[in-house]
Amino acid sequence: MPRRSTSKLPAAPSPAPLPPLNLNAAAIDIGATSHFVAVPPGRDTVSVREFATFTADLHHLADWLAACGIDTVVMESTSVYWIPVFELLEQRGFTVLLADARKVKNVSGRKSDVLDCQWLQQLHTYGLLQGAFRPADEIVILRSYLRQRAMLIRGASTHIQHMQKALQQMNLLLQNVVTDITGLTGMTIIRAILAGERDPQVLAQHRDPRCKSSMAMIAKSLEGNYREEHLFSLAQAVALYDTYHAQLAACDTRIEQYLASLERVTEETPPPPVKPRQAPKHNQPRFDARTYLYRITGVDLTTIDGIEAGSALALIAEIGTDISRWKTANHFVSWLGLCPGTKISGGKVLSSKTKPTASRAAGILRMAAGTLHHSHCALGAYYRRMAARIGKPQAVTATAHKLARIVYSMLKHGTAYVDAGQDYYERQYKTRVLHSLEQRAKALGFDLVPTAPELAVT
Repeated sequence: MPRRSTSKLPAAPSPAPLPPLNLNAAAIDIGATSHFVAVPPGRDTVSVREFATFTADLHHLADWLAACGIDTVVMESTSVYWIPVFELLEQRGFTVLLADARKVKNVSGRKSDVLDCQWLQQLHTYGLLQGAFRPADEIVILRSYLRQRAMLIRGASTHIQHMQKALQQMNLLLQNVVTDITGLTGMTIIRAILAGERDPQVLAQHRDPRCKSSMAMIAKSLEGNYREEHLFSLAQAVALYDTYHAQLAACDTRIEQYLASLERVTEETPPPPVKPRQAPKHNQPRFDARTYLYRITGVDLTTIDGIEAGSALALIAEIGTDISRWKTANHFVSWLGLCPGTKISGGKVLSSKTKPTASRAAGILRMAAGTLHHSHCALGAYYRRMAARIGKPQAVTATAHKLARIVYSMLKHGTAYVDAGQDYYERQYKTRVLHSLEQRAKALGFDLVPTAPELAVT
């Protein structure tokens, strides 16, 4: 039996070491009471220092980074604790990046604040981290105003529920006969009740002529048990509701003033809308947001079905006007979390669900997509077809995906959106189905022959 050769195989060449790209990189592990900062070794006697979160300590942090020759800093977006550090370092001239927490998880083993900031610093040194999206500073200011406005709307809605509860406890079934108790009819009746009126017939006379319920039906719903404790709760809920709406009006005034100060790409006014616009709802801005948006973006996003002026304003506040931050529409919808997932193993697709995301922009587009159920437009026809095929939740995501692509194209190329209509979409869909059937029939050796049209019955 021949003896096995004992000569060693030639050693495989070792891979080239990863070159450092950011030699002057630092990292910060953000905390509620203190921040741990790591710099490259050799820049100071210690490479990791702890700083408190007071403003004076943040300035000391920036001074230490400057003394260590740091150019760029990376951090995780922990709650809202990162915002003061981020803004102060940007003002001091540092390049600051927010890292995705899913991409900076430490290897298994010990975990501490010191090790976390050192791991971030090492990854950033070799260019293995990408900064999260953050719009320009002028858009960040607009975004703060719009998020404050949304918070006020949520607060007001809470007190609407308190009003409904107080009415229900007195068996005043006003919400059963009016569509919205905060409308003209509902609020006039509630304020009359708080003023001391108890006669249902007198209260029913406050009915607005546009109300669908009759005066007799409204009077019947207002026969209840007026107890003092429930009236007190109703009065406080109405007072808080009015307070929130007063603050909402002040917020709208500030937003309008800020929009007027932004840089414009055109001084023209948008063309008149093709479709008739409804009166602004309770939560819509009380100023001409459509004109301001057209002047700072150059396009009219409200021409897209399902997107109103308030939704378009909130969307621009989240994504900004510089759409070049995303190379293609695919990158844009992926950032929004509206594209199918790619969970594949062994060549088999395990799941194609979209990734969970807390993107406010995606939420705006999903809400706009959900309003297209009864719309006689191409997007509405697409939503209904997808809902019948894969269900309403998935149809909302698919339609929001289309809306995102339309928004991206309009902002990037400055083109206008023209709805082709429901009939055009149905014809296109029928053409695609017929072409697919013809290809399948041809592959099986058959010809697809159309049937004669039925005679009309007169």
